[in-house]
Amino acid sequence: MTIDFYWRLPTHGCHGSIRHSAYDRGDWSPLGAHNVAPGLDRYGEDDGFRYIDHLAEIAKAAESAGFIGGLIPSFPNTDDPWVISPLLARETSSFRFMIAFQPGFLNPVHAARMAASLQRATGGRTVFNIITGGGGPAQLWWGDSFSHDDRYGRTTEFLDVFKGVWRGGGFSYDGRFYQVADGGLSPLLAAEEIPEIWFSGSSDAALQSASKHADYYLSWLEPFDQLTDKFARVKERTAALGREQKCAVRVDLVARATEKEAWRDIRAGFENLTEERRAQGRGGPTDSVGAARQQALKPSEARRYDELIIAPNLWGGFNLLRGGPALGIVGSYEQCAAKLDELIARGTDAFILAGTPHLEEAYRIGEEVLPLLGRQAEALLHAAE
Repeated sequence: MTIDFYWRLPTHGCHGSIRHSAYDRGDWSPLGAHNVAPGLDRYGEDDGFRYIDHLAEIAKAAESAGFIGGLIPSFPNTDDPWVISPLLARETSSFRFMIAFQPGFLNPVHAARMAASLQRATGGRTVFNIITGGGGPAQLWWGDSFSHDDRYGRTTEFLDVFKGVWRGGGFSYDGRFYQVADGGLSPLLAAEEIPEIWFSGSSDAALQSASKHADYYLSWLEPFDQLTDKFARVKERTAALGREQKCAVRVDLVARATEKEAWRDIRAGFENLTEERRAQGRGGPTDSVGAARQQALKPSEARRYDELIIAPNLWGGFNLLRGGPALGIVGSYEQCAAKLDELIARGTDAFILAGTPHLEEAYRIGEEVLPLLGRQAEALLHAAE
């Protein structure tokens, strides 16, 4: 079985180290002597190296290190993935671009034409991460006031139409959210392959939509038994519709030559936290079931880094060190590989990995961890001792 590995491209800036929380790689922080993209030249002036140039370096590093593609996140504070993707495609050869977006903000017919055009321009390197939003103030930022279940209903209809117009002319649809009469792409565009769809969401409404349309069901890392149960429910729902669906995990790693080194970096990052950063880590109101499951780990309440070790080599405070999910993997190269192998044994078919800083860690994970996968866990852990 082939396992696909994607890397994460930080469209919101990046930290220079897991040990501190400053976004010093990108123009989301004030321009300074130690910043990357943009930084200062020897005369103290803007050096002209834009953040898109830095993202291109990360994409090229991940491609050379063996990753099949990269997730391009979408948040209110990021550049737009639809714009970033074609720019980075020109900098790489076979690297796929996983565009994260909320379907409700685009017309599905127009989105199909955009996606087919991008497939044609890049040689079929487009992948979608369909997200439906966490509700609350963050969702209202987008001007979207639909309730949780309505958003997933809208997503289902969006994908009905998106696929329908792509597959042939004369497509008509009369739904609650979308109506189309005799729609379809031009034959040249319709000949392109529909992008692979990765789908996120942990609620029953999300699983219902995913079972109908997703090629991959994507989850943040959760305690392994909990994740195994979720994957089983997804595959059961999909099988009932006569489809097969793969499952994927999005997870950060701190992988070092020894376990001691890995925990040393985690401890340093935790001890450098400010109260402001702790408050941000608590998050805001949300109706996202997945986010609530992460918040249940309560990382912002911990006063020692080791209070957040929830299982061997699993740490629940990553969202304090950078935005995103709380739970991640920490350990030696061999221990990290063993954890990924365990997830594969529990039904994971693909991964979106990340590390801080994203450029250097793409090389480290690609060169030191991925080659160890598939070996006997006992041999890996023995080598780590």
